[in-house]
Amino acid sequence: MHTVPFRILNVTNRGKPLRGCLFGILIGALAGCAAPLPRLAPPLPAQWQHATAAGPAKPTDLHGWWHAFGDPELDALVDRALAANLDVAQAVERLRTERTLQSHAHARYLPALTARTDNPIDPDATASYFVAGFDATWELGLFGRAEGTRREAQGALDTSVADLRAAQVSLVAEVVREWIALRTAQQQEHLLTKISQVRRQQWQMLKVRQRLQLVSPDTVDRAQAAYAQSEASLAAPRQAIDASTRKLAVLLGRNRPDPAWLKVGRQPELGTWQLAGTPAELLRTRPEIARAEADVLRIAGELAIANADMYPSIGLGASYVWSAKVINNRRLSHTPNAIGSFGPVLNIPLFDWGMRRAVKNAKGHELQAALLAYRQAVLQGVAEVETDLGSLQQQEQREQQSMLAWQALQRADRAVRTRVDLRLSSPLDLAESRIAADQAAIELTDARAAHSLAYAALFKALGGAPLPPAEAPKASPTAAAASTAATSIAPSEANH
Repeated sequence: MHTVPFRILNVTNRGKPLRGCLFGILIGALAGCAAPLPRLAPPLPAQWQHATAAGPAKPTDLHGWWHAFGDPELDALVDRALAANLDVAQAVERLRTERTLQSHAHARYLPALTARTDNPIDPDATASYFVAGFDATWELGLFGRAEGTRREAQGALDTSVADLRAAQVSLVAEVVREWIALRTAQQQEHLLTKISQVRRQQWQMLKVRQRLQLVSPDTVDRAQAAYAQSEASLAAPRQAIDASTRKLAVLLGRNRPDPAWLKVGRQPELGTWQLAGTPAELLRTRPEIARAEADVLRIAGELAIANADMYPSIGLGASYVWSAKVINNRRLSHTPNAIGSFGPVLNIPLFDWGMRRAVKNAKGHELQAALLAYRQAVLQGVAEVETDLGSLQQQEQREQQSMLAWQALQRADRAVRTRVDLRLSSPLDLAESRIAADQAAIELTDARAAHSLAYAALFKALGGAPLPPAEAPKASPTAAAASTAATSIAPSEANH
């Protein structure tokens, strides 16, 4: 690379040389537009293959989907997590970093002014010089260099916006999952405790019968073993309760769980909901797709800069220098000198063994890879949502069948209790009936939790999370533009 500065010492000469220089700059600007952004063609189906509603209901708000559980404690927990989670806080700070850099990305192509001083020594060592001056430079950003810089900075900002959105989506889903797991484990512990108590009563009754020689010792041993097993089964839900409370504490940025969480509460039960959105909604809500799109924009900017490096860097420069001679008795000379200059500054690439062209070609391939990654992100998003929709349907059917089984066993238990009251059946029959009903309740609890978790997984795949505050910067409107096939990425701006 060779820098060729041109200086017009007589700045009052505004004749043909200056007009020719400005004409050359204008020609360079006209020839230096950045290449058009690549066109995105997201491979989206027209509609979802699986059913998207669990019953007649108004469309579920994607930004508040957890309200379908009707659990005020869960709603408050999500709000607290969004305000206190450390991963979200980190993402916010990174976003502020990129927003600051993006807001000043254009400053590289604005006039800059620097001041300098120097004190060169004369070779004969009898005098030195004091030099002070100002240098002004203005790189014009021609040949697409300024547009490439803008795209690169906007792509980095959009990536940070997508990362913050991903942190919020993941946080909400994790809080909902852990809350469901906590309440489910508490219900399981309660039901298993009831079963253990009945097992103990059953064992005690069989020991009485053994003394009366009405049952064999092995029957009593089996009852004792069943009681011990029921006591051992309590370890699993208790461990799950401890794990869920500690995970919730971490999600809320706390160093210990809230004691209020240990109070047994009702298990979240999913109400009616409806997914009215189409697959195209993923382009606006799923963070993984937004990040892939931002990568396309950023790499397109890097390619534009690499292409601009193939051409001269053109700018304007001006200098004003004042110097004075310092004689050996440390007095300034009475004849200080000053000189000014103004003119274009060219940085012309001459020969570099093909390195600049190699970088340009490499960025071209990197852009193609980013386009393929964008398509892959869209396909993965659609597949994940379809899988979660199918799983949600299956878990809903499982919960319905488990409910029917529990209701049937409840009716059977009431019938056995009536017969025991009429002394038509043994209390041991009632114990077995109660155990069967409680075991069906445990299965119903598991099915209800699986249904709720499948619902949470679906809305995580859809990118559901609260909307950012009004003052937060938003991603560029390129996702909305990409919702139709073969739509180019529109220039994006961030709200400040």
